[in-house]
Amino acid sequence: MNDLPFVDAHIHLWDLSRLRYAWLTPPFSDGGPNGNVAPIADTYLLKDYRQEARRWNVVGAVHVEAGADPAQSVAETDWLQGIADEEGLPNAIVASAVLSDPNLDAQLSAHAKRRNVRGVRHIVNWHRDANRTYTPRDFTREEAWVRGFGLLSKHGLSFDLQAYPGQFHHLAQIIAAHPETPVIINHAGMGVDLEAEGVSEWRRGMKALAVLANVSVKISGLGFVYRPWDAAQARARVLETIDIFGPSRAMFASDFPTDRLFACFDDVMSVFTEAVADFTESERRALFARNASRIYRLGLSV
Repeated sequence: MNDLPFVDAHIHLWDLSRLRYAWLTPPFSDGGPNGNVAPIADTYLLKDYRQEARRWNVVGAVHVEAGADPAQSVAETDWLQGIADEEGLPNAIVASAVLSDPNLDAQLSAHAKRRNVRGVRHIVNWHRDANRTYTPRDFTREEAWVRGFGLLSKHGLSFDLQAYPGQFHHLAQIIAAHPETPVIINHAGMGVDLEAEGVSEWRRGMKALAVLANVSVKISGLGFVYRPWDAAQARARVLETIDIFGPSRAMFASDFPTDRLFACFDDVMSVFTEAVADFTESERRALFARNASRIYRLGLSV
């Protein structure tokens, strides 16, 4: 276990009786980028998260949109804001927004009015492999998406980037044109292709993004890469990600309950703890809490 304060930079909550989540609705299959999600297809509330995280010193959390029906994105934000007002968590909300939506400006305005909203996410993972892609085409290469990205700064919002390494060089150009918009890479860049060229593509793409001062990275979701779960390989990816971005622009996150598809909470967190055991205390505090508090503007004393 780890006594350091932990700001979990990426959690999900969902109430299947309140909102519609197509990806958590039967029938389930082993195909697709997530595999069979039946083990997590139950309502998951803050009390459930706290139970799984009970052995860790969680002092804050960032909720990232959980794939609710896009028409319910503001309803999801309102539900989460209500939980935050009552429970003190989550400290920040990353809301859902399709950046190519013609009504994006109004939607961003609505999200930004909610006190805990700090940014938005639009999952844009496109892959040539039909079993790995989340989207039917690469939206990030369309003018409407690029224009939508440009609206984020108007509303003071950051962007959580969930994409694949093959998209990173193109995305770096878009992000570089908007240095005022903080961008947080999700799941250590989702380098799921583990043959030599795939790893090289991940490394090159991450370095292209790390050049940009407004980009940081969340280290989570490593079970998407290492299936079945492999703690040694996960530790190596943790260390290389930190090496690319530095300990001041990386942060740890559980991605629970999604990452329970691959490993239990304690096993995921133990990989992080062991990987940085030889880091200075200041660096470890940054990775476990301070960076998330700064980047998501939480204002926590950690």
